[in-house]
Amino acid sequence: MAKRIGVLTSGGDAPGMNAAVRSVTRAALNKGMEVIGIRRGYNGLLNGDYIEMTARTVSGIIQRGGTCLYTARCPEFVKPEGVALGKQKCDELGLDGIVVIGGDGSFRGAADLSAAGIPCIGIPGTIDNDIPCTEYTIGYDTAMNTATEMVDKIRDTTQSHDRCSMVEVMGRNAGYIAINVAIAVGADACITVERDYDLNHIAAKMRKASESGKTHFIIVVAEGVGNTEEIAKKLEVLTGIVVRVSVLGYVQRGGNPTVRDRVIATSMGYHAVELLEKGIGNRIVGLKDDHIYDVDIQEALSMKKPFEDKLYDILEDISL
Repeated sequence: MAKRIGVLTSGGDAPGMNAAVRSVTRAALNKGMEVIGIRRGYNGLLNGDYIEMTARTVSGIIQRGGTCLYTARCPEFVKPEGVALGKQKCDELGLDGIVVIGGDGSFRGAADLSAAGIPCIGIPGTIDNDIPCTEYTIGYDTAMNTATEMVDKIRDTTQSHDRCSMVEVMGRNAGYIAINVAIAVGADACITVERDYDLNHIAAKMRKASESGKTHFIIVVAEGVGNTEEIAKKLEVLTGIVVRVSVLGYVQRGGNPTVRDRVIATSMGYHAVELLEKGIGNRIVGLKDDHIYDVDIQEALSMKKPFEDKLYDILEDISL
């Protein structure tokens, strides 16, 4: 039975992380545990950046983006000596387990720390939605809504100038944000790392649409494809239509989390505490068939996530 646990956020920040921290803290306190907030991820664990968490510490944060515990990269933690030091710090703090909110890299650290004797529970927090063991990651819905709102605004200028706007969205090496936003904004094409693309085909569709009276175009590109400016230049040559690039960037990571992000983050945080209460570690909490569940970290890291090919095909068929 865990009596004292830690909670940290690691990797890229994501809207909803604060909701997860709040849920972990209050659920643990309600079960009679003490909670230590580890600031700046594994870097904070190794360097003694801690804060005692109370019910008031997490008051008024559920609606805020970012993470109240801050986040940072920690190259030292990928080395055995870094993990050993992390285990030592946990022992000094008297921690019976840690909830790690982050992505794949964060979970690899959690797996190593679990193997060293500190039970860890991972909660998927990343806007990319690229964690294979879960259908949904905290921050994904907010990021998609933010990107959709911004593309809607970009369309106003695109339409006014008879242009094509090529909009680059985040997602690292995953195209989940890109394809969903493309569908949501009625884009004419979507370019992702998961599907081969043919600029000649896209250009032919644009020329055909122009002949039927269409005067402006929206193309969504996942950042992992790379060279968006070069793609835009080639498309402009092929079509004779002015193509302007808009890179949405880090604004997609910020902002107030949506209802979905707040609810799922809260549910995942609560489940994580229930596991640590029983002394269970080396698990990742996820969403499967719209239900919260958990899976072994090593099994989770070996999984592969299918791309949303059906959405891609739908976009291709209805973008005329």
